[in-house]
Amino acid sequence: MREGAPADVRAALLAARRRTLRLAEDFGAALGTSTRLPYAQELNPPLWELGHVGWFQEWWIARNPERHQGVRADPDAARAPSLLSQADAWYDSSRVQHGTRWDLPLPDRAATLRYLSDALDRTLEMLDALPPDAGDDALYFFRLVAMHEQMHAEAAVYMGHGLGFALSESAAPPKVRGSGEIEVPAARFELGRTAPGFAFDNELGPHPVALPPYAIDAEPVTWGAYLPFVEAGGYEDLQWWTPEGRAWLDSLRQRGPAGPKRVEGAWQQMRGGQWHPLREDEVAVHLGAHEADAWCRWAGRRLPTEAEWEWAAFTQPAFRWGLVWEWTASRFEPFPGFVPHPYRDYSVPWFGTRRVLRGASRATAPALAHARYRNFYEPHRRDIFAGFRSARAQDGPLRSGV
Repeated sequence: MREGAPADVRAALLAARRRTLRLAEDFGAALGTSTRLPYAQELNPPLWELGHVGWFQEWWIARNPERHQGVRADPDAARAPSLLSQADAWYDSSRVQHGTRWDLPLPDRAATLRYLSDALDRTLEMLDALPPDAGDDALYFFRLVAMHEQMHAEAAVYMGHGLGFALSESAAPPKVRGSGEIEVPAARFELGRTAPGFAFDNELGPHPVALPPYAIDAEPVTWGAYLPFVEAGGYEDLQWWTPEGRAWLDSLRQRGPAGPKRVEGAWQQMRGGQWHPLREDEVAVHLGAHEADAWCRWAGRRLPTEAEWEWAAFTQPAFRWGLVWEWTASRFEPFPGFVPHPYRDYSVPWFGTRRVLRGASRATAPALAHARYRNFYEPHRRDIFAGFRSARAQDGPLRSGV
């Protein structure tokens, strides 16, 4: 996807749309005649999500007079009118405030799906007009909109599962083999993407990083490793929590249980208003960064930095990733020499307020899953498919708390 020819990009666009429509059917079946959901800060209305996907594609391709310029395109270039007369007023996420999206007079589901279909037809027509050897600039926005649509599809999956909807995509937590940890020798390497092809702006700016020797889990932490922390009173013992984590715990307790609980003798986790049983051989998931930090302190470990995570992913054959998004110790910040790409709101507004996650989850499309991809969320988020793995200095304790 990042380096493929127009035919590969076309296939990715069609795959993204098939997934979007399949999830739209799932949501339609769950919601029935209603298209509305109660307001939630972390979510968007499903009907708005559909329209936004079509608008984003149309804005950056069919309506973009500088699409052939790639990352050099002027994001403020005047646009041709939309296929949908009020699309800019409804779906521009940069200008339409999140809290107002529930009350917009959006087109109904049938009209929204027609808009998506018409926008995709125009996109494919323009893509098919490119030569088979079209370069990275010509393909940049086509790749961007394919990845953007898959991002929203993944968001729909975690939103649907959080709401208790029956989705065609499995919600079964991944299992792990329990492979211990990997000792990684000291290294010096370039953090950041250097290869040709597509890159998100926050991946660029390769710079040297020196790593002392460290050890890192071969796989993400399982419930079998995490639950002893809960049994030991980890959610009540504040010594393991940062000040930010303690504040988060206080706010969480006002709304319900803080962590996994024993329900009818078995450990379960509250998700989407229902208790779900936990298995010791499954990856611990739906955990926020504060919980990951607290477990690591209790276990005498720490979260890896994103540089440690990336280096292990590229150099250690036993390093298994792609099961869950994994919290790192790194704050989401620009790499040296950062230059924003035309979609200015992708990275810039979130620097300094989010935590970096690496890897991929079971809901991440192959087009997005890449060892250099920098995901980022606020550290309190538990609705996403996120877990963590731990690390230590090679002369540190193996796993003192477990």
